Amino acid sequence: MTMDDKLKPLRQQIDAIDKQILDLLNQRAQVAQLVGHVKAETNAPVFRPEREAQVLRSVGERNPGPMLSLDVQTVFREIMSACRALEKRVTVAYLGPIGTFSEQAVYQQFGRAIEGMPCASIDEVFRATEAGTADFGVVPIENSSEGVINRTLDLLLQTTLIISGEVSLPVNHSLMTRAGSMDGVQVICAHSQALAQCQSWLNQNHPHIERRAVASNGEAARMASEDATVAAIASEIAGKNYNLQVVKAHVQDDPHNRTRFAVVGRLETAASGKDQTSLVLSVPNKAGAVYNLLAPLARHGVSMTRFESRPARMGKWEYYFYVDVEGHQSDGKVADALRELKDNAAFFKVLGSYPSSL
Repeated sequence: MTMDDKLKPLRQQIDAIDKQILDLLNQRAQVAQLVGHVKAETNAPVFRPEREAQVLRSVGERNPGPMLSLDVQTVFREIMSACRALEKRVTVAYLGPIGTFSEQAVYQQFGRAIEGMPCASIDEVFRATEAGTADFGVVPIENSSEGVINRTLDLLLQTTLIISGEVSLPVNHSLMTRAGSMDGVQVICAHSQALAQCQSWLNQNHPHIERRAVASNGEAARMASEDATVAAIASEIAGKNYNLQVVKAHVQDDPHNRTRFAVVGRLETAASGKDQTSLVLSVPNKAGAVYNLLAPLARHGVSMTRFESRPARMGKWEYYFYVDVEGHQSDGKVADALRELKDNAAFFKVLGSYPSSL
């Protein structure tokens, strides 16, 4: 038998299975439309991150293989995104231009059946979402090697928006130019965080070339596409969008480099079963104040996963403390701990409860 003879019955099986998949996808879409009608009657939100997180966790846990659970979850994320778009195509603002890691975080959270709104700055992402121009915004909040994004923390303190989701994304930086070489390059551009994440590599390989911080890595890629004297540090996706050639891939100092993104909006997310709650606190400036403030967490068995401080900028050496704890604010022990925290704090704000990143 020839190879084509052997492949023909297998291809026929695949064609038959594909037809079943197509029929089932449209059956799911029809049910999703019915769900949309019920939501419209009760004015319920189209996007429910806790429900989608439960579905993705479930298919990952029940997946028997041979497909990897991560790949199965990617397929189901896009199915949910396409079904959601039958109800309403969600608009999501993010730090642009196209090709940034923020854009990748948008697709990882919402799938691709959305309207993306690239913004020039983190401030603009918040403004667009606060004004209702976008349904949600996606902003970087911390990096595994360089720490928190201070501007995001400051804006979370001020905004009326809440966090309704989080995305953890592996971040791989590439050095790129129009020609694919460093000949004639006079400046290397990237976001300040990206420059910091690649500092050791740059010191070793290009110590004498000027480094310039710009609004985003996507903006650096755009600049490099228009100027042969500019090299960009950005994602390879950004490079493809701007027709750049890779000089060197994976130039970040930490091979396990990740960035965490927050999804901000007005949606109060219900409990999903595996959640996180973010807070901002401050205390009176006296001995033992921080210890006494956080004692309720230990007393009620609530685990704290992050603790960051930021100056209050009032000229008195006072600080705001950004705290993440495991669990949803509606969970019994978390709710009890938060009530005590609020009583002890000089300032108390819940930034949101949301499903933990997959």
